Amino acid sequence: MGKRICHITTVHSANDIRIFAKECQSLSQSGYEVFLVAPETPMSLTDISVKVKFIHKEHGRFLRLIRGQWHALKEAVKLKASLYHFHDPELILMGLILKFIGKKVVYDVHEDLPRQIRTKEWLPSWSRKGIAFAAEFVEWIGAKFFDGIVIVAPVQQHRFPSHKTIMVQNFPIREEFLELDLKNYSNRPPYFAYIGGITVIRGIKEMVKSLEYMANSQVNLILAGKFSTEKLSREIKLLHGWNKVQYEGFVGRKEVVEILKKAKAGLVLFHPVPNHIGAQPNKFFEYMSAGIPIIASDFPLWRQIVEEAKCGLLVDPLSPEKIAKAMQWVLDHPEEAQKMGRNGLKAIETKYNWDNECKKLIIFYKKLFQK
Repeated sequence: MGKRICHITTVHSANDIRIFAKECQSLSQSGYEVFLVAPETPMSLTDISVKVKFIHKEHGRFLRLIRGQWHALKEAVKLKASLYHFHDPELILMGLILKFIGKKVVYDVHEDLPRQIRTKEWLPSWSRKGIAFAAEFVEWIGAKFFDGIVIVAPVQQHRFPSHKTIMVQNFPIREEFLELDLKNYSNRPPYFAYIGGITVIRGIKEMVKSLEYMANSQVNLILAGKFSTEKLSREIKLLHGWNKVQYEGFVGRKEVVEILKKAKAGLVLFHPVPNHIGAQPNKFFEYMSAGIPIIASDFPLWRQIVEEAKCGLLVDPLSPEKIAKAMQWVLDHPEEAQKMGRNGLKAIETKYNWDNECKKLIIFYKKLFQK
């Protein structure tokens, strides 16, 4: 058995795709003894090599920050791991404590936190700038002490010391969508898909309003994910376009595959706020992996990916009418749309896949243990 490592989260579920299915399982397959400390999650634990240690799932940010962090630290220390790899900024204090007792510590930065805070709807607008500055300062302090930093996107690179930072992008596992039948694309119904968190700044209003411009009564938006608030859910369901929405709620990985089997295209219509412009959403690449074209916000980074791969259409995400025109183009040009989908899949197979990214993480770990 190789060296024991422990991944820790109090925010994400134990079956989080990046943490569990990608990082933990890849490291286990590379010979490490891998533990994951995470909140209680309904999941199958049979025939897996990653050992999951559940902690009580705290409700509310304050309890999670204080009590959740304490329970995670206690469970983690019991494991006597050679390296601890944590995934939430609220665990920076725990990471510093682990460093103080002589452990190797890695911080996995899933988001550009300061930019993300500036768009948090639940924070009073007057407080966001100050909180964002404080968050950036805390991350800067932590980065000086931690042994390694893992980032997910190029936009984060300038914020952390280059000599201890590795970029491991959140690209799909190639095998996950193998069962999709791309030959049957032309026979699919006029369905479009959005899978992910449902918020105002991720374009839910524009997506639903765009359906009002679609003359075809059979057009449907398959919407899968959780609304950020009940208020937003009620507001969106009052829009005229809602009668063309098939709402699935939160779905698991198998259901995601089933939805994408039916879709003509996937929508990623985030608003142009700082945290989005340089982001690389999981669903962006999952649509490519499913072999369907993307209708995406026209951001410079996204334009670079879409134009290089020739895998979709770029639109103004704030214009329901322009979104509808792109959707109609997909329906009116099935052969070209199918080719875009195949181009996206080819780009996944050659470039944007987890096999390529996990090699970087494994090499990074080897270097950390050589120090």
